[in-house]
Amino acid sequence: MTNATERRARLAARPDLLRGILRGIEKEGLRVDDKGLLANTPHPSALGSALANPRITTDYSEALLELITGTHTDAQSLIDELLDTHAFVALRNPDEAVWNQSMPAHLPVEADIPVGWYGTSNTGMLKHVYREGLSWRYGKVMQCIAGVHYNLSLPEAAWEVLGAEGDTPTEQRNSGYMALIRNFMRQAWLLMYLFGASPAVSRSFLQRSGIERQFQALGPDTRILPWATSLRMSDLGYKNPIQSDLALCYNDLDTFSARIHAAVTTPWPAYEALGTHRDGRWIQLNTNILQIENEYYSSIRPKQITGRCERPITALRQRGIQYIEVRCMDIDPQAPAGIDVQTSRFLDAFLLHCAVEDSPLFPPPGFCQESQGNFALVAREGRRPGLALARGGREAPLRDWGLEILDHVQPYAALLDQALGGDVHATALETQRAKLLDPEATPSAHLLAQLRDNGAEFHDWTLRQSQAHWAALKARALAPASVADYDEAARRSIDEQAALEASDTETFEQYVARFHAALR
Repeated sequence: MTNATERRARLAARPDLLRGILRGIEKEGLRVDDKGLLANTPHPSALGSALANPRITTDYSEALLELITGTHTDAQSLIDELLDTHAFVALRNPDEAVWNQSMPAHLPVEADIPVGWYGTSNTGMLKHVYREGLSWRYGKVMQCIAGVHYNLSLPEAAWEVLGAEGDTPTEQRNSGYMALIRNFMRQAWLLMYLFGASPAVSRSFLQRSGIERQFQALGPDTRILPWATSLRMSDLGYKNPIQSDLALCYNDLDTFSARIHAAVTTPWPAYEALGTHRDGRWIQLNTNILQIENEYYSSIRPKQITGRCERPITALRQRGIQYIEVRCMDIDPQAPAGIDVQTSRFLDAFLLHCAVEDSPLFPPPGFCQESQGNFALVAREGRRPGLALARGGREAPLRDWGLEILDHVQPYAALLDQALGGDVHATALETQRAKLLDPEATPSAHLLAQLRDNGAEFHDWTLRQSQAHWAALKARALAPASVADYDEAARRSIDEQAALEASDTETFEQYVARFHAALR
């Protein structure tokens, strides 16, 4: 059994493995008109098929773009691609900006929020009906909250260096990623403090959720929690009382997958009362706790690429964990792409630290209640002076614990700098240290200061920011070859959707039955 110091030394001797780390981004953003209102237009045809374009798709709503990068071996090329994709969208759809904030723009009544449409193929209809189910279960407003998902994988050989002797490569990889997830869960509150950028929201959003009385008024249309870092990741955002009872276990992949399997196969009375059809059309895929695995809202997920009609949990069981997806990052309203290169570099060092450091198992039933409590507290009150968190049953001052975590991350930033050259990862880490020393340097505090100093409403300030970014993205010089590549991907995706629609030989009911049967 090796310790973290030995594992870190092994990695230091293999800089090729550090250079082989892959990272990618999925960034969401609402299309809005010149008044900041939700676009009521279909997904622009110039961007291709939302079903088949691997770079530009939609998430929940027809108006909620999702821009997807390829995988990259360095942070700068990753952010450059994300900026290029934004610039292409601005070039081909110039009259609608992308709302550069996690909490949504002024929304129409729920009935007028369009659910994503992916065509008439069985695959497309499955995506659409799943989203219809989200509408019935959680409401459309919550589904318009946007974020940045950060994906990372280590080379297979890295897990052989870090893993236990005698385990198979797949066992080493699965155990390594689950250990990473446990450490992440313990310390993810720090990301909320450092990068949370959604402490404010328009009043209309809260009126629909019925909890406006908990908030302070900063203007006629602006409501805030004064110490909040991320309303998106608080109980206002992606939280659900039914899901909170799942108590997923992150100690091993088998137990984790078994509990997910139970959630996607166990009926829930409220969803049974809804049924799967209304007025002759599908309204949800089934009446279980989760329609599909991806319905579980979590700050991090183990992932494996799936094929058509393949269930995510089946892919994980059969081929193991391929990468992890960090899902708790707010959109950075100061960055044109919603995330900047310095944040990416810090995340790389932080996640490498999570992968290598000792990661004790969670106590039975393997659920991290203390860690989730810390995460929720920092999302709502992370900048409260003197805030203390729970650490092993004792109180730990947020500032002191955060600085301690950064001290532990520092050697991993140094490893990445040694492998890739320069000192950019160390610089990114020191920028985060400054936020712990001064809460006013955090993105959430900066946003509130901007609103107060300018006497601006949250909606108006965000619209100006978004439009300024959009103007800069329009002016970004894309190489003609790059534009042609994006255009060709869009045309090809439309052809692929048409071919898929023409190739279906079974009814949608049969397809759904086969999709569910894949779990058995």
